[in-house]
Amino acid sequence: MEETISLQDLFQTLKKRIVLIISLTIIAMGIAAVASYYFMTPIYQASTQILVNQKNDQNNQFNTQEIQMNLQLINTYNVIITSPAILSKVIDNLDLNMTPAQLKGQLTVNSAQNSQVVNLTVQDTEHFRAVDIANTTALVFQEEIQKLMNVDNVNILSPAVNVDFPSPVKPQKLLNIAIAAVVGLMLGVGLAFLLEYLDTTVKTEQDIEELVGLPVLGIVGKFPNEILQNNATKPLTARKKEKAHAN
Repeated sequence: MEETISLQDLFQTLKKRIVLIISLTIIAMGIAAVASYYFMTPIYQASTQILVNQKNDQNNQFNTQEIQMNLQLINTYNVIITSPAILSKVIDNLDLNMTPAQLKGQLTVNSAQNSQVVNLTVQDTEHFRAVDIANTTALVFQEEIQKLMNVDNVNILSPAVNVDFPSPVKPQKLLNIAIAAVVGLMLGVGLAFLLEYLDTTVKTEQDIEELVGLPVLGIVGKFPNEILQNNATKPLTARKKEKAHAN
């Protein structure tokens, strides 16, 4: 027999398990908060900007062709700046205990469309180290690009700076808690429906009708506990007299 579930049934199931749903949501939020505040290592970020241009010693003016050439060069520079040739020198200068591949994983190089400005972003567990890596990488790149491509068209537009109280970019605590709340809520709702599905006990007249497929003709009322206790304490003769009087 095909069973249908109405919206009212769904609502009743959620209402019956509301404590479970709220508890799982709060527990998930608590776990996310504790993990975000006490166990996840904070990640700091520092950025520097590099300007790619072509020097024009004759009239100090740029034409469209030169700008387009510089824009094309930026894609090449983005690859060179994260190459082992550059990053190995950065590691040596800062005496970092990592490989060029590991350092490359901390760098992000990008530029806006039709822009000659390259943004170099570094993420590290220490803010001062992220600043040092960003500035040193920019300086090494500015020096090495003259040897590699025989050009002098790179200038550091905006170096990274240290701040007194840096804010980590990761973990995003509030976002983690919000995601945990959604996950906990979904888990609670799913568990509520699973428990309801596995619960085969008969509790109401409707359950009996659905189980046997027949209507309920009558029910046995439930005696209050006070009446049952009074009858149990009365002598048998008194109960017989009350029964005879009632008849």
